[in-house]
Amino acid sequence: MADVKKLVYSILKFLEDQKTAGSLSDDAVESVEVAIQCLESAYNLNTRSQDMAAKYSVSKNLLDIFNSQLNCEPDSDFASMSLHEPTPQEKEEAERLKNKGNDFMKTEKFSDALECYSKAIKIDCKNAVYFCNRAAAYSKLDKHQLAIEDCNRALNIDPGYSKAYGRLGIAYTALNDHEGARECYRKALELDPDNQSYQNNLEIAETKLKEAAVGSGFGAGPAGGLGMDLGSMLNNPSLVNMAASLMSNPQMQQMMAGMLSGGGAGREPSMEGQAPGPGQEQGLSSLLQAGQALASQMQQQNPELVAQLRAQMNQQQQPSQNTDPTDPK
Repeated sequence: MADVKKLVYSILKFLEDQKTAGSLSDDAVESVEVAIQCLESAYNLNTRSQDMAAKYSVSKNLLDIFNSQLNCEPDSDFASMSLHEPTPQEKEEAERLKNKGNDFMKTEKFSDALECYSKAIKIDCKNAVYFCNRAAAYSKLDKHQLAIEDCNRALNIDPGYSKAYGRLGIAYTALNDHEGARECYRKALELDPDNQSYQNNLEIAETKLKEAAVGSGFGAGPAGGLGMDLGSMLNNPSLVNMAASLMSNPQMQQMMAGMLSGGGAGREPSMEGQAPGPGQEQGLSSLLQAGQALASQMQQQNPELVAQLRAQMNQQQQPSQNTDPTDPK
C-alpha cells in the first residue's frame, strides 16, 4: 500500500503544481482543488504534512517520471526518424548522451542509462552502437524482448557488428531460447574469433540444448543427476565388455540374486521418517555390498576406464554461467 500512496502523493503534488502554473482557467483550478480534496480524503493523505512528505515523496516529480518513461519506450516512428540526417553538432550531442549513458551503466543506474541512449537515438538513429548499448540496458532491466529488437536494429545498420550478436545471444538465453542463443554466438565468433566470452557462452548454450534434449531419459545425457553420459557409456566397448565379464562372475551373480530375493522385492517402501523393517535393511545391505563389490572389481580390472568415468562426472558437474562479453562502447 505504501507504493500506491507514493503514487497518489505524487499525483497530488502534480495537481497542486498545475493550480499555480497559470495555464488553467478559474473553473479548471476549482475542479482541480475538488480532485485534490477527494484524493486526500480517499487515501488519507495531506501534502502539507511534513511527516507524510518524508514518508511518501519521491525524488522526481510525476511529469518528469512520465516523460522519462516515454523516452524509454521503443521508437514507434523509427521509419520516419531514419530519414533525418543529423548535423555534426547533433552527432556530437548524441555522442555526449551515449557516453553519459555508459557512465550510468557503470554505476548500475540502468533506467537513467536507458533514457540517455534513447535521447541519443532520437538525434542519430543511424548509429548501431546506440541501439546495441540500449539493448544492454534493456537486458539489465529484464526487458529482453526489447533488447532483441534493438539488437536487430543495430544489425540492420551494421550487419558485421559482433557485439550486437553477442548481446542478442544473452537476450535469447534469458528467454530460454538456447537454440537462438547458440546461432547468435556462432555468428559473433565468426566475426570475432578470438573473443573468449563468445566461445564460453556458445558452450553454455550447447550444454543447455543437450540437457533439454535428454530430459529425464536414458539417452546421451545425465543419468539420475550424476552427470554421467549413459549414451556414451553404452557405446564404450571397454565398459560393455567389462560389465559382461563382471556379470558372468558367479560371486557377482549370487550377490545380485540375494539382493533381489532378500531385498524385500514386492514390499512396500518405507515412509519418509520411518525406520525400515528387517527385510528392507537386508535389501539395503545387499545393495550396498553389490555396489561396493562392483566398484572394487571395476577398479581392479580397468583402473584407467574408472578414472575416465570419474573425470567425465567431475567435468559435467561444473557450474556454468552466461556472461555479457563486453561493456557498453
